[in-house]
Amino acid sequence: MKNLFNLVVIFLALIIGVVVIWWFIMGNPGNFKDGDKRTEPHPGNILGTIHTGGFLVGFLIGFIIISTTFIFERTFSINKAKGKGNPSVFLRNVITKLEKGDIEAAKADCDTQRGSVANVLRAAITRFIDVEKDTEYSAEKKIAETQRAIDEAMNLETPLLEKNLVILSTIASISTMVGLLGTTIGMIRAFQALAMSGTVSAIQLSIGISEALYNTAGGLIGAVLSIVAYNFFTTKVDGFVYMIDEAILSVTQIFTVRVKS
Repeated sequence: MKNLFNLVVIFLALIIGVVVIWWFIMGNPGNFKDGDKRTEPHPGNILGTIHTGGFLVGFLIGFIIISTTFIFERTFSINKAKGKGNPSVFLRNVITKLEKGDIEAAKADCDTQRGSVANVLRAAITRFIDVEKDTEYSAEKKIAETQRAIDEAMNLETPLLEKNLVILSTIASISTMVGLLGTTIGMIRAFQALAMSGTVSAIQLSIGISEALYNTAGGLIGAVLSIVAYNFFTTKVDGFVYMIDEAILSVTQIFTVRVKS
């Protein structure tokens, strides 16, 4: 279902970019001197001028919409992963209660906080409670079982934090390539117009050059937006995972001392 959602978002973004924005809005005949031919935009008409950049501009607009959509999605998901309160304060409270031996209170804090950090710690605490008084488990086995619960929880939470980052990195690469393709096509058309007429046709030459420049601009905007977002969220996720690892180390040390005392 999640992959289907991503496909729907990408498909709709491209439809909006190419059909709605590029063709119907920018390509509105009212934006051009020659109406339905859509080759001569009115002086100063920005929408019509961008439309002359060619259909690849529509795809680039779609890529920008895709990037923006997943930036909002990642922002929402990472904020949700933090839980209801400040994660740092939550971790300090949980560690303090575990050090005092108040395991149930620490578990209750996890239930209240929620989010990725709380889910991992709750899995560890719950499993430790289950095996702590089981005489069939040695001290090492109890810690191993707790660590196994942590690993399982991390395997569930980490992909949620990293989800859709690959889409941002892919859009960054594709936008650059499509922008370069549009630039190349625009320059080819400009020189073809010059070669076919034998004289400099200002209109045809400007159309080709504008196609090249607007595709370059669109590709750069899409690439820069996606690259900055990708690096920002990757740093956020790395910091989040590091915070979880520190918390796990502290909890494991506390449990190790508890079972061996």
